[in-house]
Amino acid sequence: MARTRTIDRTAMLEAAQRVVARDGATRLTLDAVAAEAGISKASVLYDYKTKQALIKAVIEHLSAAEVARLHAFIEKEGDKPNAAILGLIAAAESDETAFHRNVALDLAVALNQHNDLRCAIQESIGSFIEAIQASSTYPRRGTVAFLAVEGLKLIESFGLYEWPPGERARILEDIRALLRPETPNEMQDLAL
Repeated sequence: MARTRTIDRTAMLEAAQRVVARDGATRLTLDAVAAEAGISKASVLYDYKTKQALIKAVIEHLSAAEVARLHAFIEKEGDKPNAAILGLIAAAESDETAFHRNVALDLAVALNQHNDLRCAIQESIGSFIEAIQASSTYPRRGTVAFLAVEGLKLIESFGLYEWPPGERARILEDIRALLRPETPNEMQDLAL
């Protein structure tokens, strides 16, 4: 009797990511994922009964990987003030996950149609905002810095503008500077 081939779910999700990166979210089909992974459509259907289930799994996989990556940067900051936002800025400086972010954004079309697919991303954003506010010397500045970093990444991900590397580094340094009060009066105002 022939042994049943074991299909790695992670390999399937990575194949789905490659399909989205290459062809776009609208061309993500169970057939395309099967072809990319070198498996049968039945194997994909066994784990993901519908295209929506596959999209949800890809989004959750990407979200979990990005959250783990960001937490590693935050942990490097230790217990110092502003650790959460400083870690996120450092992660943006490395920007080693542009591929994953672009795939996730391409799948955003699916997010608009299905509330349950938004949950993983909403939860991770909410936890980062809470961590930033809890660890920031000036929570409002930390929140503004978070919005600036995320805005920078979105503009790049949508291909709306590509910053020259030196300029991008200066922008991230300017965002980091938001966390430092410049005058004694400003320090007093921020404490409110």
